[in-house]
Formats: sequence, structure tokens, C-alpha cells
Amino acid sequence: MIKISLQGNKKIYFASDFHLGVPSKEESLKREKKIVRWLTEIAPNCEALFLVGDIFDFWFEYKAVVPKGFIRLQGKLAEMADNGIPIYLFRGNHDMWLFDYFEEEIGATIFDSPQTILCNGKKLFVHHGDGLGTHDKVYKIFRKIFRNKVCQWLYARVHPNLGVGFANYNSRSSRIRNSKQDEVFLKDKEHLWHFCKTVEMKEHFDYYIMGHRHLPLYLPVADNSYYVNLGEWVNYSYYGEFDGDKLHLKAFDTCPPFFTEEN
Repeated sequence: MIKISLQGNKKIYFASDFHLGVPSKEESLKREKKIVRWLTEIAPNCEALFLVGDIFDFWFEYKAVVPKGFIRLQGKLAEMADNGIPIYLFRGNHDMWLFDYFEEEIGATIFDSPQTILCNGKKLFVHHGDGLGTHDKVYKIFRKIFRNKVCQWLYARVHPNLGVGFANYNSRSSRIRNSKQDEVFLKDKEHLWHFCKTVEMKEHFDYYIMGHRHLPLYLPVADNSYYVNLGEWVNYSYYGEFDGDKLHLKAFDTCPPFFTEEN
């Protein structure tokens, strides 16, 4: 459980699914620069920053080697951390092999499991979203394999030129890179939304904040309870801003509107 007290104009910020590295080096760099501009803009009012998974389309840390690139983002996060802003990173399904690099370099806190945030009397549930609920059983099997320490140790024995190169080649088949059409709202198949409703029957949260879905959503779960999906930054650029009372889903740049039950 994470306890945060907001005073004055301080806010908690959330973003997810940058998928840096795709669809091309040029497009990824352009997106990375936009993300750094966003971080620069929010930094003066930021009490804490939560990056909710899939920051990279692929990431694997060897003991002495990390993937090449993304230095602008890393430098900005280091600057924010040096200025006293806590950085929280969630492992997603694309960057589940985040180990201790960001902990050692910038003092970030890294999570696998859902986290509860208590702030100014409000209760927030935060997780990337992968593996939650009862659907996607095949992925859950692969998730256990990929997160198995023996499997990770074996992969680390592969030379980085091959290991990172193979993974980058494989990421060409990723959903975010090969999306042929816009994500659409599927009421009966919005599994994370329905997962939130199940949790809410047992324990109340004011907000459920997730990524993974790639479609920005702001949906009611129950009375005074909402599911907010942060979307992704390839086709959108939404982020969550919590002011101690309400969570606002905001666009950093011009992008399609997020989905609510009203639209």
C-alpha cells in the first residue's frame, strides 16, 4: 500500500503503454521526445509519477547490459527523481523483464502486482492490467514461463546481440505495431472493466487505473467508482492526473476523444 498526501497544487500523474521502439526508430524517437515534453510540463506540480507498464515494446536487462536507446526518457526520469519526485514503474507484458536497472540508477520502485494508493481519503487500484480476470488463459501460461527465474536465467545466457536482436525482430508482430484499425469499445468483452466490477463487489476503490487495453476509457464501475484506462501513446497521448479528489483523463496533444458511456 502506498500512502500519499497532496497539498496545494500538487498532483499524482499516471501514463502507460508508450511502446518505445516501434513502429520504427524514427517514430519512436519522435514519440519519446513528446513524452519528455510532457514530463517537463508536469514536473513542477508532480508529487509522484506512475508509469503503468509497456513503457518499452521490448526490454531485457542483462547483468551488465541494457537495450540501446531511450536515453532521453531515462535522463528525464533521472532528473525528476533527483528533484525528489518518486517514480513508480509497473512491469507490463512487453517490458516484464525490467529488473533492477531503474531501481539502481534512479531509485524507482518497480511492481508486478496490483497496488493500492491511499491519497487524501481516496483509494486507487493501479496495475498494468495484463493477467487480470478470468480471460486470456493462454497468455497467462506464457506469462508464468516468461517470468520464471530459471527461464530468465537461461535467456540471459544468450549473447545480447542475439537476445535483444531476436526480441526486437519478434516485436514486429506486436499488436501495437500492426494495428490495422482503431481499437473499439466492446461492452461485453471489456474484460478489465468487468474485472473491476468483480473486485468492487468485495472491496471499494474510487478509481481503477490501468493500461494494456490501448483504448482510453473512463467508465463507471459502481456508485463513486470508476475504471480508467490510460490508453497508449502511439495513436493517443492521454495521461491521468489525480488532484486528491478526482482523477482526470487528459490529452497532452491533439488526439481522438477517450470513450465514456456518454459517447
